[in-house]
Amino acid sequence: MCRLLGYLGAPIQLEKILYKPEHSLVVQSYQPRQMETALMNADGFGVGWYHQHQETNPFRYRNTTPIWSDINLPSLSRYVESGCLLGYVRSATPGLSVDMSNCQPFTSEGSSLSHRLLFTHNGYIDNFRKTLYRPIRNSLNDEIYQSIQGTTDSEHIFALILDELQTSPHITLEKALANALTSLSELANSYQAYFCATMIVSDGKQLLACRYASRSPAPTLYWLRDDSTYPNAVIVASEPLFDGNWNSCPEQSIISIGEDFEVHTHQLSQRSSF
Repeated sequence: MCRLLGYLGAPIQLEKILYKPEHSLVVQSYQPRQMETALMNADGFGVGWYHQHQETNPFRYRNTTPIWSDINLPSLSRYVESGCLLGYVRSATPGLSVDMSNCQPFTSEGSSLSHRLLFTHNGYIDNFRKTLYRPIRNSLNDEIYQSIQGTTDSEHIFALILDELQTSPHITLEKALANALTSLSELANSYQAYFCATMIVSDGKQLLACRYASRSPAPTLYWLRDDSTYPNAVIVASEPLFDGNWNSCPEQSIISIGEDFEVHTHQLSQRSSF
């Protein structure tokens, strides 16, 4: 399991959200409170953000070392400001390598899509290489198939979202996420493969997150809006970063946050029967 963080709101220094909270993403890397399958997240990290005044692809800073040992991130996080960012600390699924190609956040840069996406995933597909690796890849169009650079189940789930967007260019990002979850559920049901998928995806203007699994419980996810320390903003995180009015995301649901920072919850049907 991993720990995720998403922020959409008034531009802030990355330091304020990555380091300042008492239970920050950095603290969660070595002292998580709500992880069931690992003790820490020491297999790399990544931060992705959008520049608030430029229509450019998102920026990323990633490393395969634990986030607490990276000597450059503290300085970088004091320099960079953004109104939309995603963060991630990794506990690698056994059998999946710790290298840069497997470091999240993933982006849509390898495709011809106009969507400038950042994506993070907490969860796993059980016995991925022997169950859904080939079925997922067989379901993708050639361009999205070729854009996959790493070996993780996470990137392949992201590829399902990108495939939906390329197949149906006019659908919303939320609809693409919902369709990808449906496809994943149907494949998992066919091959009797358990999966869990707590995810955050953004195009810089909206933030979408889901808490979903083929059987309960799904990995935790919380959101908080307009905290006094972070006004005009919504934070989404695997664990609360500090004491506050955090809301637990329901299982089998998508939450969407738009430019007005309103939070909408949409319940999804359970497709798996095992």
